[in-house]
Amino acid sequence: MKKLFIYTDGSCKKNPGPGGWCAILVYGKTEKVISGGEADTTNNRMELMAVIKALEALKEPCDIELVSDSQYVINGLSKGWAASWKRRGWKKSDGSPALNPDLWERLLELISVHEIKYVWTKGHDGHEYNERCDSIAQSEADKYK
Repeated sequence: MKKLFIYTDGSCKKNPGPGGWCAILVYGKTEKVISGGEADTTNNRMELMAVIKALEALKEPCDIELVSDSQYVINGLSKGWAASWKRRGWKKSDGSPALNPDLWERLLELISVHEIKYVWTKGHDGHEYNERCDSIAQSEADKYK
């Protein structure tokens, strides 16, 4: 399997409101930057969309280190929360509805073919790729102001 790093971030100008996402895929010395946005969304949806779009860009199963400043995404995947929500019919342990089931469903499908290590990084703390992703995601959100 190819080893690559994926760095992601999502941004929302108001929550909900105009949002953007960015993913940087790094394979060896090659980088691919992908980004997008929506006029009416939430920060968490943009965080999820960044990971989804990054994984959709892959053409074969890979060994991935996924780095995000979103505890929602990292914990949802690494701690199995999203899989549990799905098993319960998209309900959290307290019976309340899990948010963004459409995106979690797609993300669970996409991760199933890869080997993924989930890494949380503190946002706005000088991490080169996180800062780049944040800047690009904010620029994408600005297109919808």
